Amino acid sequence: MYVFVTPALLGALAFVFLPLVLVVWYSLHEWNVLADTFTFVGADNYRRLAEDPDVPAVLGATALFSLGLMVLNLALALLLAVLLNQKLRGTTVFRVLFFSPVVVSLLAWTIVWGFLLQDNGGINGLLGAIGVDGPNWLRSGGIAMAAVVVVQVFKNVGLNMVLFLAALQGVPQELAEAARTDGAGLWTIFRRITLPLISPTILLTSIITVAGSLQVFARISVLTQGGPGTSTTVLVYYLYQQAFQFHSFGYGATLSVLLFVIVLALTVLQWQMRRRWVFHEH
Repeated sequence: MYVFVTPALLGALAFVFLPLVLVVWYSLHEWNVLADTFTFVGADNYRRLAEDPDVPAVLGATALFSLGLMVLNLALALLLAVLLNQKLRGTTVFRVLFFSPVVVSLLAWTIVWGFLLQDNGGINGLLGAIGVDGPNWLRSGGIAMAAVVVVQVFKNVGLNMVLFLAALQGVPQELAEAARTDGAGLWTIFRRITLPLISPTILLTSIITVAGSLQVFARISVLTQGGPGTSTTVLVYYLYQQAFQFHSFGYGATLSVLLFVIVLALTVLQWQMRRRWVFHEH
């Protein structure tokens, strides 16, 4: 048994635990690559984090992005899964259509949407054809955040859709038929029978979606560069700016520690709430 466990354990030590320890170690130093200095500063970077006036706005943008992504992604994925679970002709084609963005190159997908969302891009061109003056999607405050969220939803909704579809196909039809015989409507059957039985999948997809939303970088970098202002500057992009644009690697490592703590806390919170969400935990 130990022979089979050892490779996985060594991989976790080398690529998970050791980098975590090194990030914490770097956060206690000020590392200037250009000057080739590596100076121990103790908790100075953490004090800088507590006093940084940009951090509240960055955390707010991160929370807004994560919440918007989770709500839209899960709701749309579940709706699509319910529709595709019906025994209708052509559902296989639509499954492929909705899942195909998942396997498309992330950078290519983002660049194409960047062209479409420009002030003179394809979307405003279509709106102009029907007499509607579209906004500057990527340079207008809250609209820019909404645009980034929608781009991310369309990219990954197919994965959650497939997971929900598999869960729906595992729901015993006998329960729904019995409820229908007793006079229950479609909404009642869905709320009282279907949702509780697919609750483990809902928990899984919510954890995956939230964890992924906190690590978004490419969409922000290509579409908005954190603007306008700091309205779309999420924590990962702010980390990148501090470490690789301003060459403050110690402070960047401190922001990495903050990101790790947030992801860990949210994952633990979601897992602890499983007794309320997950049917088989009752």
